[in-house]
Amino acid sequence: MIATIARKELSTLFTSPVAWILLTLIQLMLAWIFLGRLDAFLEVQSQLLQIANPPGVTEIIISPIFAMAAIILLMITPVLSMRLLAEERRNHTLTLLISAPISVTDIVIGKFLGLMIFLSVVIILIVVLCISLLIGGTLDFGLLLSNTIGLFLLTACFSALGLYISSLTMQPVIAAIGALGVLLGLWMIDLVTASEANEWLQYFSLLKHFERFNQGLIDTFSVAYFILFMTTFLALTIHRMDGERLHG
Repeated sequence: MIATIARKELSTLFTSPVAWILLTLIQLMLAWIFLGRLDAFLEVQSQLLQIANPPGVTEIIISPIFAMAAIILLMITPVLSMRLLAEERRNHTLTLLISAPISVTDIVIGKFLGLMIFLSVVIILIVVLCISLLIGGTLDFGLLLSNTIGLFLLTACFSALGLYISSLTMQPVIAAIGALGVLLGLWMIDLVTASEANEWLQYFSLLKHFERFNQGLIDTFSVAYFILFMTTFLALTIHRMDGERLHG
């Protein structure tokens, strides 16, 4: 049943003009940033050759692309996740869904996977864009892999949070604003951690954990944090939907 629900959500996303518009905008923004970074690299390439162990194309172009993709997905994911449960509730189809002989866990995981498969298309296109640099040079595949893993885990956290917020309301717009507000709040933690007194807050910042992957470090602590964050909000969503099923 998980596969059926995921396939239904994926079909809904790919038939939605909003999803295609967002996908196009993401690719246009990232392509523009990619070309800008490539142009800057070509301008300083001759100077880099005079430096011992100079940064390569991966550090100068690919890492900034993934860093910008993380911020773009932070903004875009709430718009895609807002309708997952809120729209079902607004259209009065959620009652039928949770009263069907399907476990709430299957419903939540299926909707989550449907969104993640769609967002994985964005990540795959970013990887393809980066691999195109092989035409004129070499890549640090370790750094590319760490960025890809980090961005995937980060996006999974965004999606899990968005799904939970969507389960709390019947208005998709409110769900989008709520999820975006929480994600921006977690992002703002980076500004607060500038002083040593508040340094402990950085452990709650999603983007701070992603920075390690962006630098080429697959940190087990950050992996554990991402998985814990994702499973916590999926569990909260399941608990919320279970309560709604019990109380009608």
